[in-house]
Amino acid sequence: MNTQNAMLIIDAQFDFCHPQGALFVPGADADMKKLAGWIKKNRNKIDHISVTMDSHPVNDISHPSFWQDKNGNFPNPFTPITAQEIKDGKWTPRFYPKEAINYVESLEQQGEFGHFIWPYHCLIGSRGAALDDHIMEALIEWTKDGKFYHVVAKGTYPLTEHFGIFRANVPVANRPETQLNQALIDTLEKYQNIFLAGEAKSHCVANSLKQVMEEAPDLAGKFIILEDCMSDVPNLGHLGDPVYTKAKSMGIKFAKTADITL
Repeated sequence: MNTQNAMLIIDAQFDFCHPQGALFVPGADADMKKLAGWIKKNRNKIDHISVTMDSHPVNDISHPSFWQDKNGNFPNPFTPITAQEIKDGKWTPRFYPKEAINYVESLEQQGEFGHFIWPYHCLIGSRGAALDDHIMEALIEWTKDGKFYHVVAKGTYPLTEHFGIFRANVPVANRPETQLNQALIDTLEKYQNIFLAGEAKSHCVANSLKQVMEEAPDLAGKFIILEDCMSDVPNLGHLGDPVYTKAKSMGIKFAKTADITL
């Protein structure tokens, strides 16, 4: 088995990458076309590909139907919800109130991401959860040489968000799917170079990079960020900027696909 080059593709799914997707990231369609072309161009030199898939139930803590106001109305997408607003009765969790309140408080204590309501997206089994067509086509072509791509689901547990692929934002005791994904770390550690791409740059890619820098810094040192194959959620790029600044300070490499031929 060759162990030179691996890829970690974050959430290259319809809802993020297609203009008709529920949470389309502007620029993501062009990102994925470019990434797919790069995979095809270098198919014989890419030894492993892990693709992550955001995977949510309808009543996820970040979806409108999990919450209601005093009149029974659900919050609109892109509504922030604070712990104080919950205490004041502005928003009430419809399910598991104790766990939901603890979650929002834990997020605020981290001081990075407050709780935020997203459109219903990447619902398990839906079209929106499917891999982007361009990426799927590239994966099929790549596998014809006898390789197998590795799928990693995240976000299936409804009481915590799971931006980064390596663990949930707030891991939950007795829920292994929310805790550190050591198996993925072990898989990627076999390879010399790990090319990172996907969506969104400001959220799931940034958090995945942050987590690997914290949890497996030696592995993080193998990462090469394909910076022209990811885009920010509009007006929220500032959330991920500190992560990329820290990565550069650690010597993690950044490159554009046009500059890399394997």
